[in-house]
Amino acid sequence: MPATRPAPARTAAPVRSPRRPSTGTRTVAPARRAALARRDVRAAEVLSHSDVRTLRARFGERLVLPGDSGYETGRFAHNLGYDRRPAAIVRPRDAQEIAAAVLAARALDLDIAVRGGGHSVAGHSTSDGGLLVDLGDMHAVDIDPFRMTGTAQGGTSAGEYTTAAQAHGLATPFGDTGHVGLGGLTLGGGIGWLARKHGMTIDNLLAVDLVTADGDIETISESSDAELFWALRGGGGNFGIAARFRYRLQPVHIVTAGALVLPLTRDVLRGVIDASLEAPEDLTQISFVMSLPPAPFVPAELVGTPAVLMMPVVVGDPAAGAAAMAPFRSIATPIVDMVQPMPYETMYQLTAGGAMPGAAVTRSSFADELSDAALDAIVDRHATPQGTASITQIRVLGGAMGRVPADATAFAHRDAPLMTAVIAHVAGDVAETEAWADAYHAELAGAARGVYSNFLGNEGDARLREAYPAATLERLAAVKRRVDPENVFRGNHNIRP
Repeated sequence: MPATRPAPARTAAPVRSPRRPSTGTRTVAPARRAALARRDVRAAEVLSHSDVRTLRARFGERLVLPGDSGYETGRFAHNLGYDRRPAAIVRPRDAQEIAAAVLAARALDLDIAVRGGGHSVAGHSTSDGGLLVDLGDMHAVDIDPFRMTGTAQGGTSAGEYTTAAQAHGLATPFGDTGHVGLGGLTLGGGIGWLARKHGMTIDNLLAVDLVTADGDIETISESSDAELFWALRGGGGNFGIAARFRYRLQPVHIVTAGALVLPLTRDVLRGVIDASLEAPEDLTQISFVMSLPPAPFVPAELVGTPAVLMMPVVVGDPAAGAAAMAPFRSIATPIVDMVQPMPYETMYQLTAGGAMPGAAVTRSSFADELSDAALDAIVDRHATPQGTASITQIRVLGGAMGRVPADATAFAHRDAPLMTAVIAHVAGDVAETEAWADAYHAELAGAARGVYSNFLGNEGDARLREAYPAATLERLAAVKRRVDPENVFRGNHNIRP
């Protein structure tokens, strides 16, 4: 690894603020610390009148303060379990305004939180007493079908980009819901319906326009700064704020996809997992164990019944898609079979219901296998009252995603064949829901090894080390020391310098 940082491509940036001593921690003024310690404090108390005037002069209508129209809705992320009150919200329109927000936060000694789509499982999409940089107004997309590349600003959703790309019969691999923002999804890795055929999002990432802790704007790629580019592919938001992404596009348009609903039994779960492991790499599927919702395609008498909602995508011609689906249709008599040729973007319409904000607790792990006891636990848990309000995801991985060397990116869990996630919706006491999710996750985690950072909650340093194995974590820390020695960007699964 080079001892000094190569000179990357740059664009103009505001004059940077004076650097503070490199302590790796933040020094909070005593009065501000006292204000933040009171849970009932109004966020406005964090900023002085002078601070407010300075921010208003710099950001104008792009600034939202407590009491302003839009603050109450703007302070919440997708997970309503995080009831936080940022001191201020800035809604930049471009990289220069992001840079100005970073410098303003440093000058006022405010923590920085970044929101792309707002779906951080750990609540990093909002802040208590800090500056929330909301990229929601930055969602320009440019698709170049001749070069097979696409660019998107940091606040773009997966659905917005996919719709633009599908107009040309193209796609970049993202996750399973269109309303998720590309920023967190990409920087954490990106595992979705094209993972076995075309790899993860980071396997199709070409460059990132990054706003650094010094307020510089740099284009990071394999050729400009290979080590930082390695870290950005899985290391999360530890190294700066992504203002724009450049991706590789893949030829994906009409696919065999949809929803296949099967009864929930241990044998059905085992059959779905085994058939997925043996399926051609053209097929990637995500199974959702859940209570059937009221929907036109669900028989009325089965609404509320726990079932296996398998959502496959098969890339290729319809005949090959039908052949790939045959083993799944033979596992049990389907309750619903909506799998058919369709445009790839239609899959995001099928998961559009997930855009509704709510409070939830997530626990997740990679695994080599799921034992019969673990499968029985899934069946039993979904028969309980909390289980009826929860979802269990089972993803079968491998293929193109698994062929990338483990040390090629900061996402190191390439050889894991399975990933599970428990998503427990909070209807009452949060602590009770967390205890239920922890106990359930423990029943599934007998063969667990590692966790996907995008599905990691606030679960402590031990779990962070499961997301990043020792060698990966050491390498990430070295990059962090070089590009953000003062740990300005710590509103994340933090890699300490």
